[in-house]
Amino acid sequence: MSNKVVTHWKGNLQFESDNPSGKLFTMDTSQEHGGHDSGLRPKAMMLSSLAGCSGLDVVSILKKMKVPFSDFRIDTYGELTDEHPKYYHTVSMEYHFYGENLDEVKIKKAVDLSVDKYCGVMEMFRRFAEVKTAIHYHNV
Repeated sequence: MSNKVVTHWKGNLQFESDNPSGKLFTMDTSQEHGGHDSGLRPKAMMLSSLAGCSGLDVVSILKKMKVPFSDFRIDTYGELTDEHPKYYHTVSMEYHFYGENLDEVKIKKAVDLSVDKYCGVMEMFRRFAEVKTAIHYHNV
């Protein structure tokens, strides 16, 4: 299966890109690097893509397992190399689950399935970075 996106220069250092869903988004860089800070940063979007891919898996699996939770977020941190071309050499993902009487065993299973089996973006990241994960349970 192939995906195609079209990325169009909009002037200065700003680009607009589409998505197979038809949605558009803007990319730019900081003012200190010559941009207008008017869009998303490409490297940070990679971290968002990683978290989004895994998050979609986890929610889908927990729904099938009928595991309730009231809130869920993933904090993702990327450490860049010092030399150009700068890329993420280490990525840490913290899965935070909120709810009453969280089923920690099933939640861990869902996260593990995403991390080890289903998330294609995770597999891509593993080709160039060490990926660390942790789960935090917030019983409220």
